[in-house]
Amino acid sequence: MNKHTFGNVVRSGKAAPKRAVLYLRVSTGRQATNDVSLPSQRDITTAHCTANGWLVIDEFVEAGATATDDRRPAFQDMMERACDPSRPYDVVVIYAFNRLYRNGVELELAVRKLRKNGVEVASVTQPTGNDPSQELMRQLIGVFDEHTSREIGKNTKRAMMQSAKQGFWNGATPPLGYKIVEAERRGQKIKKKLDIDPVEAETIRLMFRLYLEGDGNTGPLGVKETTKWLNSHGYRTRRGSSFGVGPVHKILTNTCYATGLWVYGKRDSRNGGLNDPSTVVEIPIPALIELAIFDRVQAKLSNNNPRTTAPRIVNGPSLLTGIAMCASCGAGMTRTGTNRRGKSYSYYSCAGCHRKGETACKGRHIPTGTLDQIVVSNLKQRLFAPERLAELLQTLADRRSAKSLAEDNRLVSLRHQLTETEERLKRLYRSIEDGVVELDDILRERTATLKSEHERARAALDRARSQCGAEISINADKIDSFSRLMTEKLDHGDVNSKKAYIRAVVSAIEVDDTTIRIIGSKDMLQAVIAGKQTTNENVRGFVRKWRTRQDSNL
Repeated sequence: MNKHTFGNVVRSGKAAPKRAVLYLRVSTGRQATNDVSLPSQRDITTAHCTANGWLVIDEFVEAGATATDDRRPAFQDMMERACDPSRPYDVVVIYAFNRLYRNGVELELAVRKLRKNGVEVASVTQPTGNDPSQELMRQLIGVFDEHTSREIGKNTKRAMMQSAKQGFWNGATPPLGYKIVEAERRGQKIKKKLDIDPVEAETIRLMFRLYLEGDGNTGPLGVKETTKWLNSHGYRTRRGSSFGVGPVHKILTNTCYATGLWVYGKRDSRNGGLNDPSTVVEIPIPALIELAIFDRVQAKLSNNNPRTTAPRIVNGPSLLTGIAMCASCGAGMTRTGTNRRGKSYSYYSCAGCHRKGETACKGRHIPTGTLDQIVVSNLKQRLFAPERLAELLQTLADRRSAKSLAEDNRLVSLRHQLTETEERLKRLYRSIEDGVVELDDILRERTATLKSEHERARAALDRARSQCGAEISINADKIDSFSRLMTEKLDHGDVNSKKAYIRAVVSAIEVDDTTIRIIGSKDMLQAVIAGKQTTNENVRGFVRKWRTRQDSNL
């Protein structure tokens, strides 16, 4: 008569064979695909069960997962099934304890949890039992496996870091716009580098172009509008998914596209924390974007950042919000409105008066359409006319010419100083090589002093060169083209396009009782005509406490 129990099945007075489950694991996907480890583990563990008269009723395979933690789907399923109240297994059979865990503490906790639920753990190559000395042996095996795993990880990390220093790619997924190619072979090892993927690279360049210029029919787009444009025109990620705002923003801020340097080892792969900067390696890769274009994108991103510029200024419907201000108190002119007889009226109103009352400022109100029309028409007629642009640029050129003589004299002096220190060092090195003098402590100190002077002179020369203003070229064709472009955008562009073009050349609009002053910089105008990005150097315009003293922050 058959008798069923929660443990082993008893038939005719004989204990039924133990029900065994196999757990097989390899650490990498390559081992799972090409290695014989999994079939070998299966054969050995199955043979062990047969030799002991155990019945194999289940098997869990973990292909390509580390055993330093429990983030393994097959392992989680096996533990959940083994600890089920129905007790389907009597023993978990593994090739070695490091297949279960490479962490001494976690291994011991897993073994105790299984035993608590009536399941033993049997290692084929490291047999242990319930005797205290055998328990200690299993715990020591777990500790040694953990130590070995850490040593392997340390050596692997060192080898990968050395490979990165040599300019090779270590196998991570490349950024969009690049593909992995074979660089050279070293025995059985294939060393790889990144190369440009022509199709994806065009998508990257398109993103930067849309963000800066638009598609020709619109003005410059924001990050969200760039994302929408890409998705609506059928552009997809490498995996065939639609683009998201976050990934597009990450691409626009990824320095590797412009610098041609991929930063390797910046973060710890386990916890995501930052590594020591001294251990970070820069891997050279082909650049996709000109550095000047990338800098313009970063300037626009910074200017449109909600922490710098209020979102209502970037995305709001008012054309001049953020640059229009009250001439009396310096507060911004914000949009207000009212309804009378079923019609809506919109105004630019002094925010200082609105918030603090007439004791702070008497306040000004001007219809939005009126101020917009005055500013736009005057920009077209008095600023963007080709002859006026040429006059402004000539004035700027004359001013810079007056400064150039002093700058040239400064550069000549620095070049002379640099050449002189170089000659001194060369003479000193020749004297040491020819045996004229011996390298003693005094000479070492003198050499160090000369090196310091040489580096200081070079740094001063480089800084002076960077501070010298670029020569202004008054190109009639470029001025005329710029004039037509700005006039067309102000006449036919949408609100966001008009905002972008006006803010590119206008820093402030002061609204007085009888006068409206449009304020800008000739340098800013020249940079825009030349195709360079301009930035607003003011601090956060919507955080009023920055300007409470009416001092140099203006």
